[in-house]
Amino acid sequence: MNAHIWSTPWLENELVFRAKSGVVAGRAMPSWREVGATVLVALLLAGPVEAQDLLKFLDLSSPAMTTAEMTRAEIEAVLQAAQPGHAPDFSGKRLNGLDLSGLNFTRTSFRAARMNGVKLGGARLDGVILDQAWMLKADLRGASLRRAGMFGTQLQDARLDGADLSGARIAGDLSRANLTRAKLVGADLSADMRNQSMGLMRGVLTSANLEGADLSGANLSRAVVEFANLKGANLTGAQLIGLEAAGADFEGAHVAGADFTGADLASARLTGVADLGEAKNLDKARNLSRAIRN
Repeated sequence: MNAHIWSTPWLENELVFRAKSGVVAGRAMPSWREVGATVLVALLLAGPVEAQDLLKFLDLSSPAMTTAEMTRAEIEAVLQAAQPGHAPDFSGKRLNGLDLSGLNFTRTSFRAARMNGVKLGGARLDGVILDQAWMLKADLRGASLRRAGMFGTQLQDARLDGADLSGARIAGDLSRANLTRAKLVGADLSADMRNQSMGLMRGVLTSANLEGADLSGANLSRAVVEFANLKGANLTGAQLIGLEAAGADFEGAHVAGADFTGADLASARLTGVADLGEAKNLDKARNLSRAIRN
């Protein structure tokens, strides 16, 4: 894992204090916008740490990460009252643990919302904005997230079995997420080379389950699928340039036309890949000699 964010001991202590106490200098817990401003100041004094390290400085059992400020009925009322062409905006809302299964959130914004453990099975989330949202252990089984924006989204341990993320822009953390039989046709999980002030933003699917997933035509350039299960996945025509795939299992996957230039295949399993000879630039992959092949 090479993704980094920027942090300092001062920032880490500040985050711990804010998350655990709920007050700062005798006043109420600041908004996430205020916290964001604090982070920006800290960037000026920063040194790099691993992105996942930040989680240990946050109290994930705090009310901000476990409670909801709205009910399903209230959310349904907002959706019903929305005027044509004006999608509802739930940015920054606490919606943790709610059952919102089956609702239509097309083009709705959930930017920086806290939605840990939320149930969105079968929901319509086409074109939604989920940038910087917290969705740890969220249940999105069978949901439609076509062309969704997921920049900096935290989806660790989420359920996305059978979900449709075709055309989505995913530069978030889906480590250990279940994406069996999910559709990511034409999805973009590549590294964002334009904005690296907080480290390399890209799709991270470390130890994720992508068995039988459809990633045909997807862009995974410099994405991370280390130790991921890609058995039987469809990677036809995918861009795998610079993909971090050490320890990944590609057994029985379809890779015709997939470009492996610079992909790290150390200890990756390539057994049973019938069309491996039809892949592009496999000879230019890194550590190919250390991959497990037929």
